[in-house]
Amino acid sequence: MINNKKLVSMIFLVLLCLTACAPNEESISIKERKKTDKSVTFLFNFTSATLDPHTDDNYTAVRAGVGETLVKISNDLKIKPWLAEKWKTEDNGLTWTFTIRKNITFQNGKALDANAVKSSLQRTIDQSYAMKNALNIKEMKANGHALTITLKEPMPKFPSELVHPNTAIIDIDVSNIAKKPIGTGPFQVLTFDQGNQVKLERYEHYWNGKVKLKNAIFAFNEDANARVAALQSGTADIIYRPPLESLGTLQTDPSFKVSGVPSVRTHLLLYNQTNDALKDENVRKAIDTLLNRKEIVSSIMNNQAAAARGPFLPQFPFADNNANEQRGMPSAKKYLEKAGYQIKNGKTIKNGKPLSLSLVTYSSLPELPLIAQLIQSNAKELGITIKIHLVEDSDEYVMAKDDWDLALYSLITAPRGDASYYLSTNYLPGGGLNASRIDNDKLTKMIHQLNLTIDDAKRDQLAKQATALINEEMLTSSIVHPNIVVAYNQKVKNWTTNPSEYYMLTQHLDVTL
Repeated sequence: MINNKKLVSMIFLVLLCLTACAPNEESISIKERKKTDKSVTFLFNFTSATLDPHTDDNYTAVRAGVGETLVKISNDLKIKPWLAEKWKTEDNGLTWTFTIRKNITFQNGKALDANAVKSSLQRTIDQSYAMKNALNIKEMKANGHALTITLKEPMPKFPSELVHPNTAIIDIDVSNIAKKPIGTGPFQVLTFDQGNQVKLERYEHYWNGKVKLKNAIFAFNEDANARVAALQSGTADIIYRPPLESLGTLQTDPSFKVSGVPSVRTHLLLYNQTNDALKDENVRKAIDTLLNRKEIVSSIMNNQAAAARGPFLPQFPFADNNANEQRGMPSAKKYLEKAGYQIKNGKTIKNGKPLSLSLVTYSSLPELPLIAQLIQSNAKELGITIKIHLVEDSDEYVMAKDDWDLALYSLITAPRGDASYYLSTNYLPGGGLNASRIDNDKLTKMIHQLNLTIDDAKRDQLAKQATALINEEMLTSSIVHPNIVVAYNQKVKNWTTNPSEYYMLTQHLDVTL
């Protein structure tokens, strides 16, 4: 007869054996789940010091699928609803009412409503001088899912301003927004290693459909060759803007795909008009004539660009394409003579002082330093000394400092299919991106009139007139419109290269295991 103590011991041993011998259900589920978990590593060409969408010039939160805006831009550059399902104005653009979609939550479970949108937009205005000027908001009122915005003056195209990634809607009642913003997008932040990478995971309760990837990494590397090496070694699945000289190799390798589409970006040469010499449009025109755009397209851009005749792609109805056709040394010399310069002993001189200029640019777009060297070489033949300075944060540098004369820069000029934002921020006195310190009364009046005009045809005409004046007085030299080039592993599915460069990690992005 077995006593109670022995019986208990035997039962314990049987249970222990059953537990040890039977498959571990939790272990199996984890193992199987790992087999089906999908992830990608995306390697971008600009580094980010912050994830705060209201201050980040690199728009990482929106590009990485963390944050979303009220309005978005489609692949054919038309605005469409996003967090706002519709909007209306009844007074020609002075007051707007946006209806916020229902049943959307932030990535912490907090419901999205008009009050949350109002708080987020107010923070954008408080944090960003450029967005404060662009949005021009006088008052906001929230009622349930209706947000009413009253502007300081009518803006017939106001909804297009809300496409800008700096207007991304986030929960402002959380700590450490710079490292872990809480948005409404398909991916939420796990960790942010400043200047290195963002680790992301799927937001399971995303409002706009199934998110196909379980995890993603949005990484940064400004070295174009290193990005290609990462793709070839398998440490990156998608790389943005590979060096153009590598495209032939990537295109012939069946392991990879290359996507190139015309962008709404323009490479520009800015002229700092606090410089006495550059206040003279003849000096600016002389420098512009040294820009051999066809050579830049073929030899530097590997034909992955189009020569620019203005800041906007020529297919836009508001683009003026009648740029200055005079090119080369003879034309440059004529302009310099008009400005009172003489060329003596290989130097361009006025009042006994040689013309010497500094040019700032950055290497995140590897073609920019090459274009800078071409400008420097051509200017040297003319007797103009140009000193090139590479800077890390070009946006902050050119806006905050006056110790530069020329800036080789790149801007998204019409990300919303409209000219108003670019013209207002870059050419109005006090504009958030007016690095050149331009203050042109005639141009200012044109832009203000454009901003108040409702009729699309009249808006296009005004934008053309403004662009024509920019070209005529050479306030900025538009050089090329580069293609957006992306290379990725053939296992990546549903990648779409958006011309606006705003949307990269989406809920549709997928991989074949």
